[in-house]
Order: sequence, then structure tokens, then C-alpha cells
Amino acid sequence: MACSVIKKGLLGAALAAGALYVTFGTSAPSYVRTAFHKVRGHAHNAVPVQFEIDRAEEEVRRLDAPIKETIAAYYQTQVEVEYLESEVATVKTNLEREKRGLQALRDRVKTGDLKLTGSASYTAEEINSDLTRKLDNFKYVSKILQDKESTLKAKRKIMDAARQQVGNLKSQRRELTTKIEAIKARLQQIETAKQTNEFNFDESALSQAKKNIADLEKRVEVQARIAEAEGNFSDTLPLYVEPGRDVIKEIDEELGTTPKDGAKADKSL
Repeated sequence: MACSVIKKGLLGAALAAGALYVTFGTSAPSYVRTAFHKVRGHAHNAVPVQFEIDRAEEEVRRLDAPIKETIAAYYQTQVEVEYLESEVATVKTNLEREKRGLQALRDRVKTGDLKLTGSASYTAEEINSDLTRKLDNFKYVSKILQDKESTLKAKRKIMDAARQQVGNLKSQRRELTTKIEAIKARLQQIETAKQTNEFNFDESALSQAKKNIADLEKRVEVQARIAEAEGNFSDTLPLYVEPGRDVIKEIDEELGTTPKDGAKADKSL
């Protein structure tokens, strides 16, 4: 069953590859690579920016572990260096004492003084054997001192490297954190600008609204004046009188009355 599925998968892949070759010829691999990069680019761009910021902050926080480990290694090495320095100092003191004894014994052999302690005398072979033993021990301790000093030097280099590494890691962490904070601040500015733009009114719409309100005010004013006129004059509307027109004279001429009668009439009125 599994072999059948694998065979079908391989056959499908072969057919797809064949179709690509028939369509694009020898350029088919280039088309496939281009399509792959474009799909991957679209997928990356589809990830929200805030998610990428959170991911970057998590990666920066992961630097804390190696920083702590390096600091621990630094202090571990520091303690070892301090103990080793003490050992080196002790070995140097002992070696210096053995060196003086070895020189003194050599001087006695050269002068022929074979009395080492008190009145006891030793043969030349015994003194030579003791001198050989002391010399071999001096060489052995000198080699130990050399090894310890080499180890001490190496550990001091380890401390210096750890110190530099911690400094570099902390510096890079601060730099990355600063960059992330700057990105977050920039993103906040963009979001604020978007929110501000959402509340910007269209000037053309505002102008149209003002015009509509002005027209409405005019209509209301017309209706108010009509209502006022209907309240004052139930049957007639105010008549427009042409300026300079002598209405009294026209009445006298129309009715055939004399100015005197007209004057009396006026007085009676």
C-alpha cells in the first residue's frame, strides 16, 4: 500500500516536471526558482509586523542565556586563577629554597667539605647521589612550575576572552533592543497617523454640507416671511407703491374733485 502511494507520488512529480519542461523548455528550473522565491516573499510579507517585533524581542531575550553562561564561566575561571596563583607562589618559594640548598651542596662538593650536618661525614658517592636526587627533584618541580604558569596564562586569556565576549554580547543586546524600540515607536507613529487620517473630513463634502444648510436657511426664512404675511393680511398682500407717485392727485383727477375739497377731505380725515 505504502509502495503504491510512493509510486503514485513519484509518477505525479515526474508528470509535473515533464509538463514544466514541455511548457518552458530548458528555462523550467528558472521559473520554478522564481515562483518559489515569490511565494516565500509573499508569505513573509503576510506576517503581521507586530508578530515580527515580538519574535525579534524573543530572539534578543535568548541572548540572556549565553551572557549568563559566559559570566558564570568568567567567575569560575577567576576562582581557578586565584587558587592557581597561590599554588604558583608556593611552588616558587619551595623551588627557591631547594635552589639554595642545591647550590650550597654543590659548593661543598667543590671545596671538598664532606660534612653536611654536625660532625657526620659522608663519602663523595653519597654526596653525589644526594646531589643528583636534589637536582632531579629541582628539575621536576621546575617543570611543574612551568606547567602551572602556562595554565595560569591560558586561564587569564580565557578570562579576558570571556570579559570581552560578555561586553560584546551586552553591547549588541543593547543595540538590538534600541533598534526594536525605534521600530515600535515608528510603528506607533504610523498607527497614530492612520487613526488621524480616519477622522479627516473630505473638504468637498464639508463644502456641500455648508451649501445645503445655507439653502435650508433660505427656505426657512421664506416660509417665515410667508407665515408673517398671512397673519397680518388675511385677504391682501402689501401693494408695492412706486416712489414719487402722487396718489392723492390721481384720486382727485379720477373723481373730479377740486383740490379745495380734497384739502377739506384731508382735514376731515
